Amino acid sequence: MKIKQISVFLENKSGRLAAVTRLLAGHGINIRALSIADTSDFGILRLIVDDPDRAYTELKGAGFTVSLTEVLGVEMPDRPGGLSNILSILEENGINIEYLYAFIGRGDNGALVIFRVEELDAAIDVLQARGITVLDGEKIYRL
Repeated sequence: MKIKQISVFLENKSGRLAAVTRLLAGHGINIRALSIADTSDFGILRLIVDDPDRAYTELKGAGFTVSLTEVLGVEMPDRPGGLSNILSILEENGINIEYLYAFIGRGDNGALVIFRVEELDAAIDVLQARGITVLDGEKIYRL
């Protein structure tokens, strides 16, 4: 139920993001979702890819500052209140969200949200207990 996320520390200068995506493409690694947070000096690129272990190895080998982080993938209805319901469940159980990003699923009118939470196992347990679909990494990697 846990998903491996790649985080890459990037200097905020022209071409750095292109270099990451070019390297991944050159090794046949497909990006499934991404998020980037930046300041004036640097950014953190967060990626879900179809082969996270190989992506980590290739990025590290190319000199990028990279880490693997476990995150949570949740499927929810793509309608008003879908995200609010998930957030309410986590709030009720005292689970803090560090960050999240979302993307629309294919064909089933659903949305997928990637969460980084402080208590990953507890979050999985409470969400599943409330009937929320928590996706395993292999399903996300194959999207």
